[in-house]
Amino acid sequence: MSGAPGPRPPGARPADSPWRRLRRAARPRATRAQLLAGLLCAALGFGVVVQVRQTDLAGLADLRESDLVRILDDTGERGDRLAEEVRELERTRSELTAGSDSAEAAARAAEQRALELGLLAGTVPAAGPGITATIADPAGEVGAAAFVSLVQELRDAGAEAIQVGDVRVVASTAFEEAPAGAGTTGVVVDGELLTPPYEVRVVGDPQTLATALDIPGGVRESLRQLGAELSVETSQEVRVSALHAVSPPQYARPASPGATAGSE
Repeated sequence: MSGAPGPRPPGARPADSPWRRLRRAARPRATRAQLLAGLLCAALGFGVVVQVRQTDLAGLADLRESDLVRILDDTGERGDRLAEEVRELERTRSELTAGSDSAEAAARAAEQRALELGLLAGTVPAAGPGITATIADPAGEVGAAAFVSLVQELRDAGAEAIQVGDVRVVASTAFEEAPAGAGTTGVVVDGELLTPPYEVRVVGDPQTLATALDIPGGVRESLRQLGAELSVETSQEVRVSALHAVSPPQYARPASPGATAGSE
């Protein structure tokens, strides 16, 4: 007699070995709950992708026609200002290179240039058309970041001189949060603590500056979300009288013409 198994009938499945049963037991099985969760995740992912694409395409497409017109006007006015600066520089060049009074023209140009640099550096007072903006902050939530955004928006709109409180704002002006435990709310501007309400005087095109602060999603809306209110008054005569004390540079020095990086 033999204990060997007899031949399998045609179509019969082979007997499972222990290893085959173990692999089948470890194989993941999709339940109805898992399938439903997978479908929900797929739908959620599709919705996120659609939302992201719609957000990317939003931007200007969601603005009202009046807002688009204001933005276009601002862009055109900036282009006009740059074109006028180019024409002014070309006239100055012509005066310096033509005629017998070139020395006198050079002196006038140097004086005018020194005055312009003084305005940019904040070392001379400024006056002209512009706006006076007042920020009421009863909750004390307006911090340094809000002022950085405000100054940046004003500069983009062509502001030529800015004063916050009693501080002249220049390229190196620093905005910091009021020190903790000071017992008062406010913003530190170039080391001076300013408290609300804040007054901001700006010299530049009044309409362009006022429009820039009212752009949807811009400065006014950001301040309103902080519980603050912004009021803007345009005027043909705004005085920026605060001066910036210029310190001598510690590391920088004038480079000789034609000098290259790393050369002595």
